[in-house]
Amino acid sequence: MTLLSIIVPAYNEEQTLRTLIAAVLAVPLDGIRKEVIIVDDGSADNTYGIMESLRDENPDQIRILRHEVNRGKGAALQTGIDEATGDIILIQDADLEYDPQEYPRLLAPILDNKADVVYGSRFMGGGPHRVVYFWHCVGNRFLTLLSNMFTNINLTDMETCYKVFRSEIIKSLRIEESRFGFEPEITAKVARTRCRIYEVGISYAGRTYDEGKKVGWRDGFRAIWCILKYNLRPRAAAPKGQPQEAGDRRQETGK
Repeated sequence: MTLLSIIVPAYNEEQTLRTLIAAVLAVPLDGIRKEVIIVDDGSADNTYGIMESLRDENPDQIRILRHEVNRGKGAALQTGIDEATGDIILIQDADLEYDPQEYPRLLAPILDNKADVVYGSRFMGGGPHRVVYFWHCVGNRFLTLLSNMFTNINLTDMETCYKVFRSEIIKSLRIEESRFGFEPEITAKVARTRCRIYEVGISYAGRTYDEGKKVGWRDGFRAIWCILKYNLRPRAAAPKGQPQEAGDRRQETGK
């Protein structure tokens, strides 16, 4: 049976976490067992207390980890990925912007042995979308275009939360960005592995800032810097007999 590790970074998400985890556990996946790893990133509210309750209610499926101080989404993801034991690793935000009912759609290319990495695109018409911020949409599309220019891949939504990896792919990479720079960083590093990347359309229920949205304009400028940094970084010379970059800790997947 395939084991799916679902990494949920959480920071001050007491209003949505219980509902989100209930939705994650309720998704039917034939032949797949779920391992949900929730990482509290130094929350100041009752997020960690809710996590403890969820773990006690579902000890066979939920594991919890904690940062004593806020370190950022990228750091929380790295903590979760290090602890994951699944064959496939999926990233899930703790808010309710992304619907876990999309899991079968996201997993299908990997389970069908067509893909090694899958991105869930909000811009491919996969389902209903809440209408929110125009400039956020423009910014996301611009960052995706800029990223594509350097990676030479044709994603439509580089900044999406929903990213799914064969475990050996994501565990062979090290996340350096502690905040939202994770998205362009991991895209650059995955592109360099020359693995098979797919996109599938997903629905999206974006939050407003009043509802807890955390990404701001400073993160957009950081994303530009990360696109340049991780795509223009010189490729590290691999040891003799190893054709891939040692600096990216990449491994042959046998695909």
